[in-house]
Amino acid sequence: MNDDSGTTGNGSGGSGGAGGGAEGLGGAAYDVVVVGGGAGGLSAALVLARSRRTVAVVDSGSPRNAPSAHVHGFLSRDGQAPSELIRAGRAEVAGYGGDLIDGRVRSIEGRVRSAEPGFTVRLADGRTLRARRVVVATGLRDELPGIPGVRERWGRDVLHCPYCHGYEARDQPVGVLGSAPGAVHQALLLGQWSHDVVLFRHGLALSAEEAEQLAARGVHIVDGDVERLVMAGNRLEGVALTGDRVVPRRAVFVPPRMVPADGLLTDLGCERDGSGWVVTDASGLTSVAGVWAAGNVADPMAAVVNAAAGGASAAIAVNRGLVEEEVARAVADRRAGGRTRAPAADAAAAS
Repeated sequence: MNDDSGTTGNGSGGSGGAGGGAEGLGGAAYDVVVVGGGAGGLSAALVLARSRRTVAVVDSGSPRNAPSAHVHGFLSRDGQAPSELIRAGRAEVAGYGGDLIDGRVRSIEGRVRSAEPGFTVRLADGRTLRARRVVVATGLRDELPGIPGVRERWGRDVLHCPYCHGYEARDQPVGVLGSAPGAVHQALLLGQWSHDVVLFRHGLALSAEEAEQLAARGVHIVDGDVERLVMAGNRLEGVALTGDRVVPRRAVFVPPRMVPADGLLTDLGCERDGSGWVVTDASGLTSVAGVWAAGNVADPMAAVVNAAAGGASAAIAVNRGLVEEEVARAVADRRAGGRTRAPAADAAAAS
């Protein structure tokens, strides 16, 4: 399944690096606070910690991909349990001095009086963190149709992504629930993995072109409303429609309605596009200076590997911006006759 939110941990204070956090502002001070500890957030934190930035990851322990048994399509991590991927990532971040904070962020507030970007991050338990930059990797939530069995089997044999789970359903009787317009696309895709694909229309309107494509692909269309999924022990057996008709299936793909968990971003004033997703540049920078978004919170199609790459890209851009800010300040100090030190000297003093 796609990603973005990880497991919980503990940590406090600023640690590691010569980044020169937001001192004297009250609360623990960091160069960067990352909100969300899934693949995107941890990847950003790892790159930042290795750049000798003070960084904290705040995570509430509610990963989107928790129901899935394995991560797939992630080079060198294919088949790994999501929890194990997060555990390894947290250990790597902590090993470079990053702080892991168990909690939920209530709000992020910009310091409007500052000439440079800066933020106050307030946690639900009353703790306060200060940051020069923030990376938000809070993911999204899947809104599923209220059909008995769908939520219970979600991430097991009720699935959402052919690229994540198609191989595991290969050569089996597969169904697609017509609960969203993306169902037709999924049904056409799944013909790559199975020769027995059924599209349960469930009220979905099909154009003449779509019906022709499905027929040409060998996808059987079943009319009628889906009432429930039929289970036998701990596995899916079929799909029950009105009138007690049951169509045997071993896996059912359900296109969910994906809703970004972007309240922290929109509260800061980050712009959304016409589809309702936060606008970012290639590095994840939003329309608000100093605020980056990584992973599913801004890209609903990002799988775990994409979220990790997005976090790394955001971290590189964040560090580059911080360096530019520090260079400008050092130049200004030099022109004013102030004393400056090279970054290496700062690092030695901090170690």
